[in-house]
Amino acid sequence: MKIKLVLHVVALVQMFVGATMLLPLVCAWYCHEPEIVPFIQAMVLTIGVGAAVFLLTRSSEDIRVREGFGIVTLGWVAMAAFGSLPFLFSGAIPGLTDAYFETLSGFTTTGASILTEIESMPRSLLLWRSQTQWLGGMGIIVLSIAILPFLGVGGMQLFRAEVPGPTMDRLKPRISHTAGLLWAVYLLLTMLEILLLQLGGMDLLEAVNHSFTTMATGGFSTKNASIAHYQSPYIQYVIIFFMFMAGVSFSLHYRCLTGGRPGVYYRDREWVFYVTILGGATVAIYLSNLLGGQGYGEKAVRDSLFQVVSITTTTGYATADFDRWDSLSRVMLLALMFVGGCAGSTGGGMKVIRLLLILKHGKSEIKKLLHPRAIFLVKVKKIKIRPEVMLNVQGFFNLYIALFVFCTFLMAALGLDMISAASSVAATLGNIGPGLGAVGPMANFSEVPLLGKWVLNLCMLLGRLEIYTVIILFMPEVWKKY
Repeated sequence: MKIKLVLHVVALVQMFVGATMLLPLVCAWYCHEPEIVPFIQAMVLTIGVGAAVFLLTRSSEDIRVREGFGIVTLGWVAMAAFGSLPFLFSGAIPGLTDAYFETLSGFTTTGASILTEIESMPRSLLLWRSQTQWLGGMGIIVLSIAILPFLGVGGMQLFRAEVPGPTMDRLKPRISHTAGLLWAVYLLLTMLEILLLQLGGMDLLEAVNHSFTTMATGGFSTKNASIAHYQSPYIQYVIIFFMFMAGVSFSLHYRCLTGGRPGVYYRDREWVFYVTILGGATVAIYLSNLLGGQGYGEKAVRDSLFQVVSITTTTGYATADFDRWDSLSRVMLLALMFVGGCAGSTGGGMKVIRLLLILKHGKSEIKKLLHPRAIFLVKVKKIKIRPEVMLNVQGFFNLYIALFVFCTFLMAALGLDMISAASSVAATLGNIGPGLGAVGPMANFSEVPLLGKWVLNLCMLLGRLEIYTVIILFMPEVWKKY
């Protein structure tokens, strides 16, 4: 691996992160908050260090696959480190571990928080907290490609390492055009949500915060009770809609917007399966809660729908304390934590397409038992899935489950009860946020032991970058000079 080249691009991304601190800095100035000084200090240090490294590591070499993986992984680590400076310099989160955890949770769009009194936080810091999720949602590396075309052909290696899902859907021949189009759709939906939330009674800053974290499927809220704070059905339905949209492939949104044909959604097998999961889970959880005496009527349906969409898309907002729901409902929500959004969305988890392929592969294996000499190929919409794609999907599934089990054992060894240990790992590995038990929707991760927070930091990074991108850096041959 060409370390100099990796550091060169990571420094460039770091300077961009420093520049984005200007928005919360302006917010601090407008709200007359003392955090204006910490933001200036953080900006100067972040941009200064980035500029120094950038100048010292100038390189004209092309980015290969291995450098692409290194840039994305190390870039995320560096972003979280420097992104935590406003929290540290302001004293809002004095501990390094807690500040890094909160910031990495933001950039990875996990939404797991250590804050106990969110509403007492300065508005500028809350905006920065939400902004980290918005930047991480579509991927700051993809944004860098969109605005830095001089990366040339090497940009594809960054895109391959960054964009979620087992395959990529290129909308234009040049990767910078693709990244730009995805971000244009992302920005358009964000602006639309801001407008609709303001019409529902939110002030501008709260609308911006919640739109940032909804479209990123991150789930950071400005309220201690999350979206449950807002008793407005209108606001909750608006957020449900945009959580749903954020969990759909952005290439589908682009094709719908440019072609004006909603049929592109209905013809997509992954989208149909995604809607089926959400609809089926909502009905099942509503009926389970109804039989368990948790209430009925429109609010019960809305709470069931909200939590299903929130958990499945890995957003992590809450309108109800679902940790108090009956056992069946909680088990179903725990299962949904592994599903995630569609490939090409901002959602985390395993991705709907992988689950669909695994089920189809299982079906073909059952058919082989009945017809040993027959050849059954996995198909999606009459398209044959290449064997190497299926191997990748199966390998990812195996690694995901193995990491979940291993990290759950670690968290249990650190003192968490079984439910809290398992759900904390599921919630961070799937980039969801709240879990069950001690890390439930009305609690947070502040009481997790220090070592446990670093275990969960690793889970968040693995989940956001889809495991392979991080694990591959532990292979010795990646670091060889050739």
